[in-house]
Amino acid sequence: MSGAARAAELAALQEDLARAGYIADPALAAALLLMEELGRPLLLEGDAGVGKTEVGKVLASLRQTRLIRLQCYEGLDAHTAMYEWNYQRQLLAIKLLEHDERGIEQKEQDIFSERYLLKRPLLEAISAPASPVLLIDEIDRADEAFEAFLLELLSDFQLSIPELGTVRATSRPRVVITSNGTRELSDALRRRCLYQYIDYPDYDKELAIVRKKVPDVAAELARQIVAFVQAVRRMDLKKKPGVAETLDWAAALLRLEVNVVDAGSAERILDSLSSLIKTREDRAAFPREVVARLAAAC
Repeated sequence: MSGAARAAELAALQEDLARAGYIADPALAAALLLMEELGRPLLLEGDAGVGKTEVGKVLASLRQTRLIRLQCYEGLDAHTAMYEWNYQRQLLAIKLLEHDERGIEQKEQDIFSERYLLKRPLLEAISAPASPVLLIDEIDRADEAFEAFLLELLSDFQLSIPELGTVRATSRPRVVITSNGTRELSDALRRRCLYQYIDYPDYDKELAIVRKKVPDVAAELARQIVAFVQAVRRMDLKKKPGVAETLDWAAALLRLEVNVVDAGSAERILDSLSSLIKTREDRAAFPREVVARLAAAC
């Protein structure tokens, strides 16, 4: 493919993503194209709130396929993520098989068959008839043991179930993995993935997001909202506001009928900060005089 054709393909994908509600820069669009062309998982890393999870959602919408999401958390184990047996149905079947004259091995094959299998996100994703988007969200919240368990899926798109054997993908899912960077991920996991870091958006990109997602905001107010949030992010805060907070704040200002962000509207801006500032320590950094100064600079 020529350079011009590749550039056109990237531009077309960016336009498709924008129509689906996601403003993507060229680097992310290129990573998404490579993910599909190479059939590799894509690891997205960045601070909470920069839009990583939304990539999986909008990709499923764009490809008109199912989104299967695995939300990771501390203590997540393989069975919860992959499969469980329907023990109640198995116990009932065992009771019904008491007078069955078949051998024990045949009875076990019947009990441990797919009809008694409860598919969880990972097994569901590789069993789907059409290629879904598998979103493994916040992998850094799970422990290293769970990471190791994922490696078979990420490299071979298969899972091993002791009672059934190896289950290979019916259709290869598009795998998007997100991490907030709260702990270092293993080299083994990174080797199996393409990688893209998503940073907080710059002014122009964030303004485009606000105009796209909150179209009722007037153009000048949208510019002031983004300028204010960009200034807030430069402060020494425990939790910097992400794009989701920007959009929530824009909606809150509309609800409170705040039409301009300036020093004169400081009191009303203070009333809206619950949608933008999300920790007690950070909220203490916004007395009226600080809010007025930030607003005046917009």
